[in-house]
Amino acid sequence: MPKIVSRSAVSASTDAVPTESSVAALKVYYCLCGEFILVIDKDLKLLPRRKTDGAIILRSQDAGSAKARAFKFNVNLASPIFVRRTQGHERQYRFHCTRCTLPIGYQMTPPPLKSGPFVYLNYGAVTQQQGYVPPEAFDGENDAYMAREALSQLAVDTQSNDISL
Repeated sequence: MPKIVSRSAVSASTDAVPTESSVAALKVYYCLCGEFILVIDKDLKLLPRRKTDGAIILRSQDAGSAKARAFKFNVNLASPIFVRRTQGHERQYRFHCTRCTLPIGYQMTPPPLKSGPFVYLNYGAVTQQQGYVPPEAFDGENDAYMAREALSQLAVDTQSNDISL
């Protein structure tokens, strides 16, 4: 005689209206190498972007009526670097993937992570589908390639001018 494990019934409907808890589900993001990187309470596409470099802005501390996002990173912190901006220089405390060391994002305040009001996530550095590289990961690559080609051509032209003198 078979053993009865449970007497509960499970039902599901594809026509059901989404509940508040199903809409508020946490979103999981992975590095391009497949390593788990971020879990957050909102879709990254809905968050604001920084004008200087297009990074996604994650509010890490409450400020008046603006509430902090609930998120958790799985990253390694790196040494700070200086980035040249039009207004001067900016110090960035970067963090990288724990497996492949891909730059994931940065913050303006010294460690620990989330010690300042904002954390910035590099656009295109993470994906919701493990093992899938999103198209936005390559945004600007063609422009960067063309700029490198123009610079290398300029270097060749200046070398040839030096030789002909």
